[in-house]
Amino acid sequence: MENEQTKKRMEELTWKFPHAYAKTDDDELDRISAFAGDYKTFLNQTKTEREFVQFAVSACKEAGYVPFDPESILKPGDRIFFVNRDKALILATIGTDPVEDGIRMTVSHVDSPRLDLKPFPLFEKSDVAYLKTHYYGGIRKYQWVTVPLALHGVVARKDGSVINVCIGENPEDPVLYITDLLPHLGAEQNEKKLKDGIKGEELNAIAATTPFDADSDEKNMIKLKFLDLINRRYNLTEKDFLTAELTLVPAYQARDVGLDQALVGAYGQDDRVCAYASLRAELEKEKPVKTTVTVFADKEEIGSYGNTGMNSDFTLHFIQDLCRATGAEINRTLRNTYALSTDVGAAYDPNYPSVFDEQNSCHINKGCVLTKYTGARGKSGSNDASAETLAVVTRIFDDANVLWQTGEIGAVDAGGGGTVALFVAHADINVVDLGVPILSMHSPFELASKADLYNLYKAVKAFYQ
Repeated sequence: MENEQTKKRMEELTWKFPHAYAKTDDDELDRISAFAGDYKTFLNQTKTEREFVQFAVSACKEAGYVPFDPESILKPGDRIFFVNRDKALILATIGTDPVEDGIRMTVSHVDSPRLDLKPFPLFEKSDVAYLKTHYYGGIRKYQWVTVPLALHGVVARKDGSVINVCIGENPEDPVLYITDLLPHLGAEQNEKKLKDGIKGEELNAIAATTPFDADSDEKNMIKLKFLDLINRRYNLTEKDFLTAELTLVPAYQARDVGLDQALVGAYGQDDRVCAYASLRAELEKEKPVKTTVTVFADKEEIGSYGNTGMNSDFTLHFIQDLCRATGAEINRTLRNTYALSTDVGAAYDPNYPSVFDEQNSCHINKGCVLTKYTGARGKSGSNDASAETLAVVTRIFDDANVLWQTGEIGAVDAGGGGTVALFVAHADINVVDLGVPILSMHSPFELASKADLYNLYKAVKAFYQ
């Protein structure tokens, strides 16, 4: 009898986050698998922020969204979109409640760590033509050598035309590559600290190794070979690189990981895993009570600066225009709004337990993750969501049978990181971070759980409905 009472009391008073597959029936497993299949296709098509915006605009037009006209008068059920300089995007659906009663908003970012080409990138040395890069966002430089790389981006011409560049994604395409030392000659390199093993100025990608004219005495014949090839393909000259946004990203395709196929491995899941879940939830919701605003921002990986990042006012300006088009007062609207800053969490990694607090970390396959605070050291740079906001959001999730957990970015003083939540909060909006646990975050091949992704989608959809 005592044991039964103890067990009952334990069940009443203690809590442990369940495994996502503990009570998942066959129908739910099929939905998780199908959703993940669509997600992998999406990842292979959207390796840059511009490619995401193109993908999402095409999808939202098919779903009946129209470009937002700030001079229009909007009514419940209207679906609109706004593109910010081809690198950020906002979708919205007008709800049946007055806009002043508050918006339901999510904000994801669609940029990822990568290697950007320098403005004047091409050089030749010892019969090899290289492209100079400048890394974008927080990377571990040693992870980006000996990796097949694809060239993505755009070139803007003086006549206003824009050329889309993509080399390395089709199976018949060549890829680019950054070399590393062979272990036989790496003794000196091995003595360096890990962060110094590969220097930023050593991240030069092989572009070509054969001359344009083997019989010529002119210099830079291999550099000319690369220029000739890219000119034939895209009609570009070396000067065109000065007005270009070109970047190197891993040429990997998204793959299942583990023999149980429970994980997705791919480049750019921080933060396209959240962007995809939010996009699907926005497109699939039906007649929302609250007006929904779904933001896909750029530049998060370098501090959200620039006019396509959340540190600018482009989202606030959109909401101001939205209020004007619906007859709502902007300050009351913002004050009554609830937002999810949908960004990934640092999953507990059993291989490296010393930098985590296991009890307070998020775990793969235990659902989407709510993060009350991010930041570093004493929560520096964090939004630190209120208890009231957490109660509102978790009630929605529980009512919709969403599997969720809590997490933080590593052990205290082990490091830290931030999201766009502080910029959302700056606009007087109630906001909390929600995402998916990620293993090997910011690497060329990150891991996420299919079940966690699907529960994030369910969470955002419930939040919107």
